[in-house]
Amino acid sequence: MPSVCFYFQVHQPYRLKEYTFFDIGSDHNYFDDAKNRAVLDKVSEKCYLPSNQLMLELIRKHEGKFKISYAISGVALAQFEAWRPDVLQSFKDLAATGCVEFIAETYYHSLAYVFSEEEFKKQVEQHGNLIKRLFNQKPTVFRNTELQYNNALAKTIEDMGYKAIICEGVDRILNGRTPNYLYQAPNCNRIKSLLKNYRLSDDIAFRFSDSQWSEFPLHADTFASWLHGVAGQGDTINLFMDYETFGEHQWAQSGIFEFMRYLPSFVLNHPDFSFKTVSETADAYPVRDVYDCHDLTSWADTERDLSAWLGNPMQDEAIAKIYTLAPAIYASGNADWIETWKKMLTSDHFYYMCTKFWADGDVHKYFSPYEAPYDAYIYFMNALSDLSHLVKK
Repeated sequence: MPSVCFYFQVHQPYRLKEYTFFDIGSDHNYFDDAKNRAVLDKVSEKCYLPSNQLMLELIRKHEGKFKISYAISGVALAQFEAWRPDVLQSFKDLAATGCVEFIAETYYHSLAYVFSEEEFKKQVEQHGNLIKRLFNQKPTVFRNTELQYNNALAKTIEDMGYKAIICEGVDRILNGRTPNYLYQAPNCNRIKSLLKNYRLSDDIAFRFSDSQWSEFPLHADTFASWLHGVAGQGDTINLFMDYETFGEHQWAQSGIFEFMRYLPSFVLNHPDFSFKTVSETADAYPVRDVYDCHDLTSWADTERDLSAWLGNPMQDEAIAKIYTLAPAIYASGNADWIETWKKMLTSDHFYYMCTKFWADGDVHKYFSPYEAPYDAYIYFMNALSDLSHLVKK
């Protein structure tokens, strides 16, 4: 009896302003609050509010048979609390249905696992406490920033008490197998790995409004028939994507909201199909095979590795220097400096420094608030220089 597992990622970083060399020593506010608030307002109106209203309607219409999961970064939730309490309330309304689950992650949407296990665990705990305070849920499933994953991470998360971890279903690791089963890292005993079906996920997240796509326009009944085709060849179809797919990446004019409005009905027309949250999926199905992932993978770009954030000289220097500052930052005991430093750990800052070209480069340009990756690097390093001077004084 296959199930469909929808998980949506919600994240908004604190973007840095155009912080120049001449600001060092005189301006200790590095973030572009006006831009961050403007972006949040735009995405709230185009995506978060209409999408949450639609999801609530679908849960009520299907009397609890439609279920979804969210991973919302701590920095996004902090911005909701400060600037858009109406959006936060709409997520609380979803939580109150009992059909929505919230997933654990790093509070600052950081790459901390790669550079500091101590900082990584602090951020996961901080995020879990926030989810408990806002939604009265204790997360039991974990997803790392941008679906970073390997065997060692799976073991770390197992030791932290989680029942499942979410990752990309990478072709080179699956080696011909389907992502539609539950897997387990070879060094783990309990934790289950839920693999994203990237082909079906990307049909919604990336290809939906592409008029050159052979399946355009995609209708809900067609997509449901593709899901039904998995029957007998999998236990779960994990559809993982950015929540901004609805209304922001795929505009309302594309028909994305109407697609989602009718999809659950078509899926549930098949008597053997259901919707489950991530923890329900982990509880419902056994591990079918080993997913042996040695190198860190992610859901980004064609390589499905960390090259979106690490690898060019700008990225490597910036991230090495900010983590080197950790002992002095914590030793300062200054809560404002510590918070600023943690916000600068957010992975987006390094994503904006990426110098890839062609299709991957176009995606990076779309998300970046800067003219060029070199600008992102300069502003970041100038701000980091000022913060370093403050701490060392």
